[in-house]
Amino acid sequence: MKTLRIPHTDIEASVLAAGCMGLGGRFTRAPLTAEHDREANAFLDAALELGLNFFDHANIYAFGQAEVVFGRALKARPGLRDRIYLQSKCGIRWADQPPGAPQRFDFSHDHILEAVDGILTRLVTDHLDVLLLHRPDVLWEGEEIARAFDSLKRAGKVRYFGVSNQNRFAMDYLQSFLPDPLVANQVQMSLLHHGFAETGISFNQHAPGYPDGWEGVLEYCRLKGVLLQAWSPLAHGLLSGGDLTGQAPPVQAVATLVKAYAGKHGVSAEAIVLAWLLRHPAGIQPVLGTTRPDRLRACAEAVRVSLSREEWYALFAAARGAPMP
Repeated sequence: MKTLRIPHTDIEASVLAAGCMGLGGRFTRAPLTAEHDREANAFLDAALELGLNFFDHANIYAFGQAEVVFGRALKARPGLRDRIYLQSKCGIRWADQPPGAPQRFDFSHDHILEAVDGILTRLVTDHLDVLLLHRPDVLWEGEEIARAFDSLKRAGKVRYFGVSNQNRFAMDYLQSFLPDPLVANQVQMSLLHHGFAETGISFNQHAPGYPDGWEGVLEYCRLKGVLLQAWSPLAHGLLSGGDLTGQAPPVQAVATLVKAYAGKHGVSAEAIVLAWLLRHPAGIQPVLGTTRPDRLRACAEAVRVSLSREEWYALFAAARGAPMP
């Protein structure tokens, strides 16, 4: 497995991150069973065998049970914690916690500290390598976040900090309060969610539509050394064997092209979809959403593929449903 150095850190991470959202029964609130433990161990075995060393969590995944079941597997493997990197996220709060409260986002000082303590307990570890602030909190205050980050770093509970789903201006503003650089921004990126690429070519054009939310994000992250992590990089599997019934023509077209390129390169369809992101010079790190060993192996084939410029643009044009402007 190829690796990348996360800017501003000593982390040499696998270019593909292992996303853990699928562990612990997802969002069913069902009690953990021996089958959940078996799935977590099979996932961890496959990831390690493939050379994946960077594991992505969030305190909301499976209502915390994804971290619990991963922590159990980690505890049973002495010495493994020193050979992997753990990232988690906080900031999303469910409705009725406490009773009567609405679902909301919370970047307050006290909630960040409380959330991290819960994450560490569930993961059975004394520190996170990276903590990301999850969905943006409209009521966030930079001073509070800075105090929380400082407390966590001084206590040795978090080594580095980043964000998720934030635009360029939010990152820039938050950074103004922090002595240390933000190291990552995890955002949705894929062939079917390609605003990061569209914004660069559709400026001053009328079609197929200018993605305002991406204005400057890619360039800011490259300029400041912020790692772009792609969540849902496989577009929910639509382009790698998913059910295309009722899908729009561009989805159908790009899925056909992905299949053709998979045959040409002798790899899985998943590998082509991920290779499209890996081909970008920004050094994007896809966060795999699958926990199935067979699909992890299919995804790992992406590191063997180097798409040509022509192949990359052919996929892009098919996905956007329009020729280059």
